[in-house]
Amino acid sequence: MKNNESPIKDELHYLTITGNDEKWGIVVTTVGYQFIPPKSQYPLSEHPDKYRLTQKKGRILNEYQLIYITKGSGYFTSDSCPKQPIHAGTMLLLFPGEWHNYHPDNETGWNEYWVGFRGEHIDKRVNNRFFCKEEPVHQIGVSAGIISLYEELLNIASQERLGHQQMASSIVLHILGSMYYKEKNNSLTNSFYLDKINEAKLLMKDFSRTFTIEELAAQIGIGYSKFRKVFKEHTGIAPAQYYLQQRLLKAKELLSSSALTIAEIAYMLHFESPGQFSIFFKRKEGISPTEFRKTIH
Repeated sequence: MKNNESPIKDELHYLTITGNDEKWGIVVTTVGYQFIPPKSQYPLSEHPDKYRLTQKKGRILNEYQLIYITKGSGYFTSDSCPKQPIHAGTMLLLFPGEWHNYHPDNETGWNEYWVGFRGEHIDKRVNNRFFCKEEPVHQIGVSAGIISLYEELLNIASQERLGHQQMASSIVLHILGSMYYKEKNNSLTNSFYLDKINEAKLLMKDFSRTFTIEELAAQIGIGYSKFRKVFKEHTGIAPAQYYLQQRLLKAKELLSSSALTIAEIAYMLHFESPGQFSIFFKRKEGISPTEFRKTIH
């Protein structure tokens, strides 16, 4: 791996894309890095016209880009985001058709990795509001793991072996997932609530006992309303839904790997009757527990 703070040279690649690559659902258009010393020109002049960014005019791309600032500081603005300072550990998600502008501070310069991509897989995530134009700036901290993913992209792009698009696009999804995960977890800064949520999740996976969500909240020492609010903010779903998910996962595990009867599984997971368990399972999976077990075996 290169030295992340003092690399030898800048590097940029524009990747070949075939019609078959497009069928994969996401393709990578460009990947690179540049390290801008203080009081130096930005951006580099080697970019093609459609990628060239000028500090006076900004630019509009026809693709998504993930820009990762790993050292230094600067500024970012876009049609949907007012101008704001950015610093090391910031990831910018640029959107197609959205005017934007960014540049390093003249006094600090910055280190910048980027990857450009497009496709229906990322479009679906944007349409479902996992990412939005109004929130293009993501504070995730400087991550050696994410830097290594960018460096793997650079290695793949420099060789363009068979299957390089499929490999590169999968790494892009990994970076997006890492960004989403880190930001979600960093947003819950109160370690008290984080510890309590983790405690609650462990208890909901313990089927040796039964409890209501209200009783669970009381056991971990949080008011029921506050517990529901914080739990959903952290996990994206209500605690009752999470508990049902854990019961379903355990049911599928037992149906797949044990000789327990349907009735024994139902009572182990604290359903009132095998019939109630079967109705619950079929509503979630589309088939009965008996049919599910037959398909597995």
